Amino acid sequence: MANTRSASKRARQTTQRTLRNKSVLTGLKGQQKKLSAAVASGDSAKAQLELNILASRLDKAAKRGIVHKNLANRRKSRAAKVVAAVGAAKA
Repeated sequence: MANTRSASKRARQTTQRTLRNKSVLTGLKGQQKKLSAAVASGDSAKAQLELNILASRLDKAAKRGIVHKNLANRRKSRAAKVVAAVGAAKA
């Protein structure tokens, strides 16, 4: 338990931020699963659409400090490689 008013306020703020950040991270995981499903189905157009959404969400999370900038860039790069391989396999 916090000893001062400021410490108790910081504890409340941390709890709120943790909940908000968890929801963003859960959304990122869900988007990555959607991308994986689109890649598994072999639909390159749908995979490209899901990649665009994932990249946008990763950029927003990185901008807000929820995930590190390098982590976002790494995941976008790996996802783009997978989507490109799906497009190349169809051609």
